[in-house]
Amino acid sequence: MGLGGRLVLPWRCLVALSLRLLFLVPAGVPVRSGDATFPKAMDNVTVRQGESATLRCTVDDRVTRVAWLNRSTILIKIHNVDVYDEGPYTCSVQTDNHPKTSRVHLIVQVPPQIINISSDITVNEGSSVTLMCLAFGRPEPTVTWRHLSGKEGRGFVSEDEYLEISGITRDQSGEYECSAVNDVAAPDIRRVKVTVNYPPYISNTKNIGASVGQKGILRCEASAVPVAEFQWFKEETRLANGLDGVRIENKGRMSTLTFFNVSEKDYGNYTCVATNKLGNSNASIILYGPGAVHDGSNSASRAMACLWLSGALFAHLLLKF
Repeated sequence: MGLGGRLVLPWRCLVALSLRLLFLVPAGVPVRSGDATFPKAMDNVTVRQGESATLRCTVDDRVTRVAWLNRSTILIKIHNVDVYDEGPYTCSVQTDNHPKTSRVHLIVQVPPQIINISSDITVNEGSSVTLMCLAFGRPEPTVTWRHLSGKEGRGFVSEDEYLEISGITRDQSGEYECSAVNDVAAPDIRRVKVTVNYPPYISNTKNIGASVGQKGILRCEASAVPVAEFQWFKEETRLANGLDGVRIENKGRMSTLTFFNVSEKDYGNYTCVATNKLGNSNASIILYGPGAVHDGSNSASRAMACLWLSGALFAHLLLKF
């Protein structure tokens, strides 16, 4: 036989050996790798996604052939492990012409990853809001929502992929943090900003006293989202900036009405009006002169002043008679 004939024989032997190895894997109960006795059990090998997995089959001197079989492929070491590599692997061993097998289950762990989360949203106060945070990982991660803008101990918390808020209030606006945890790696954390629109609410107004010729400043503060626009009125007349010696200045939540040189005609009742697309609010503020009693922020003080004046008048009448 020529050179071609000598090459054919080894190739046929290799095919026969491969077929023999494939048929060494019986259908039956899985057994433990580690020695030729193979007790009935299955080992687990756990590895993180992207790492390498080494599957070992320890045998004694009686073994003549060893092969790792999975999906009809001979394997020993798996590089860059992925979730598709997870599953059972069979070690086939032939000792004294009697095949023995063991099975190892490869478990692939995957770090938590948030794959879909709600975008930042803007809603009106009183609306219902649903935030979504979908995460993947092996084992399946736990998803937790936390309200970062809430006061300590009062933050909105939910252990679910969906966070539902019925009748949202302005106090529930701010950032919400979604965290996915499965202890394989560091948590995956993402945030969603929730903006809650609400109509203006005027607070902290106070009547102001100023002498003729002095400077007087009236202040009006309004909380609102979107930020409120301000207007000032005296009686029913709207005031314009720069006219009649007054200046109107708006900065964020605060509006000021400044009199640089107070005159008698400037004394009286002024109205601040704060407006946004959801509504408006107004408040009355008084600019008064020396000797006048005007304290809109403290009605008890006004009552005490009246009581003192009445007592003084009564004492004066007693002394007279």
